[in-house]
Parts: sequence; C-alpha cells; structure tokens
Amino acid sequence: MVSVIGLFIAFTVFIIYAINRMTNRLCVQKEIPNERQPKVFRTINILILILLLSSYVEILYT
Repeated sequence: MVSVIGLFIAFTVFIIYAINRMTNRLCVQKEIPNERQPKVFRTINILILILLLSSYVEILYT
C-alpha cells in the first residue's frame, strides 16, 4: 500500500512537470498574453489534478 502511494506521488510530480512544460510551450507558440497565462496554467493544473485523483481512487478501489 505504501509503495503504491509513493509510486503514484512520483508519477504525479512527473506528470505535472511535463504538463506545465507543454503548457508553457503552448503559451509561447500561441502568443498568449502574460496577463492570461496564470489563468491558463491554473485551469490546466486543476483539470490534470482532478484526472490524477480520479485515477488514484480507481486504482485504490479496484
């Protein structure tokens, strides 16, 4: 159980880092103004966290 939690936390950190790098590239490529970038990052991060939490709950209860 503890190893699954540790593995999932490491996976989560990697996924969040990779998604944030891709979001930054998107903002640069689409020339999104600096004022809107925090909102874009916040929205994407919240959606990814919801996805990761739901997958963790699915793994935990199956």
